[in-house]
Amino acid sequence: MEAGLPAELPRLSRTAPRAATGIVHLGLGAFFRAHGAVYLDEIMAAQGGDWGIVGVSLKSPGTRDRLAPQNCAYTALELGPEGRTPRVIDSVVEVLVAPEDPQAVLDVMAAEGTRIVTLTVTEKGYCHNPSSGSLNLEHPDIRHDLSAALPVSAPGYIVRALELRRAAGLRPFTVMTCDNLPNNGRVLRGVVLELARQIDPALGDWIAAEARFPSTMVDRIVPATKPEDIAALAELTGTNDQAPVMHEPFRQWVVEDEFVDDNRPDLAAVGVQMVADVTAFEHMKLRMLNGTHSSLAYLGYLAGHETIADTAADPVFADFVKHLWAAEIIPVLTPPPGEDLNAYADALFQRYANPAIRHLTWQIAMDGSQKLPQRILGTLAEAHAAGREAPGLTLAVAGWMRYVGGTDEKGGTIDVRDPLADRLHSLSSAAATPAEKVAALLSVREIFSAEMAEALQPSLTRSYETLVQKGARAAAAEVTP
Repeated sequence: MEAGLPAELPRLSRTAPRAATGIVHLGLGAFFRAHGAVYLDEIMAAQGGDWGIVGVSLKSPGTRDRLAPQNCAYTALELGPEGRTPRVIDSVVEVLVAPEDPQAVLDVMAAEGTRIVTLTVTEKGYCHNPSSGSLNLEHPDIRHDLSAALPVSAPGYIVRALELRRAAGLRPFTVMTCDNLPNNGRVLRGVVLELARQIDPALGDWIAAEARFPSTMVDRIVPATKPEDIAALAELTGTNDQAPVMHEPFRQWVVEDEFVDDNRPDLAAVGVQMVADVTAFEHMKLRMLNGTHSSLAYLGYLAGHETIADTAADPVFADFVKHLWAAEIIPVLTPPPGEDLNAYADALFQRYANPAIRHLTWQIAMDGSQKLPQRILGTLAEAHAAGREAPGLTLAVAGWMRYVGGTDEKGGTIDVRDPLADRLHSLSSAAATPAEKVAALLSVREIFSAEMAEALQPSLTRSYETLVQKGARAAAAEVTP
């Protein structure tokens, strides 16, 4: 029995029948288990269907080891301002650990019953160049996958599984990314086709003609599960669940309705928005939610705030984020059909301020080199092209630059988690002045194009100098009229 829980508590276990596999999910982290897997659980509970999910951990066995003793059942706990609501999720039917048995992963992806492959592997899992969207042929995982039949990367698994299906005379599966990338389906399609054509041009042509890569927009705040959450859930439910996920009440899933042979679950029946083009929705979410989330994460962390809720409760940062929406983001954003961007901003602030969601600023700050181009730099580029000032977003980028330097405002060490962490730290440390640090970090072409670096350098230097001289909170206060 796990420490801190009464020995007599029964371990959570599956009660619903195990559905046949229809979906393989690469990157079975907390977000998908609190979002996509919940929708699919609701569909099968209402309608049945062979849409069971085989989750794949691409790196470590931790998720499998927690779920296996529970027959892959787990609790999704909704954290609302008024209380907590648990739901047991049974849609995941098996978890595989790719490094332990890559062939088993390929076999289930290549099986005839698998009709959809979904993935949440974060930006860095695409092995691409974020500034251009192209496949990074020098990425070590891609170099491996070009010469080995058993892959290690998400694009590699997709290509090799499709290769097996083609050889067996099967139809391809639909590949549906659920990561926060603009045009995520098109980005993934481009990466997969580049890799496939490097391996076999004919395979690439078959994938291009027959497979489908719908773009999606996903939204739900899913804070990291902590040991105290597990203990509190046990007290609430009377069962020992070692693999729960926490989530806010809000959820949204917008999906381009483009599937191989139209073979998909009835997503619309549980509230998924099925659309012809997701672009406007994903821009709204990436820029208004993810862009401000990252902005608050870097500046809030530097100012000493542990969570987004703590940061939003600070009146300086509350005014700052409202300024970002009203003055810098909404003016250069095209609203999706039927959406009111000002109302969306108001709803976002209420979500940020939810005291039950303790989403760590440090957690959101991870992998900034992969996130900045999509979340913030696109808005900055459009603002500059329109001749508009964007001092708040510029300050957010400067906040990221100071954050990746590895030292906070009190001289403490920051645990920077980023694929480029060592390189970014070295560039920052080797520079003596704020102007030199900004110039050094702007030279990272995976993040900043040469044109963007030149346009941003003067204003970024001023923002960085303000951060150093006055601190993040005072710098944010100066931005707000």
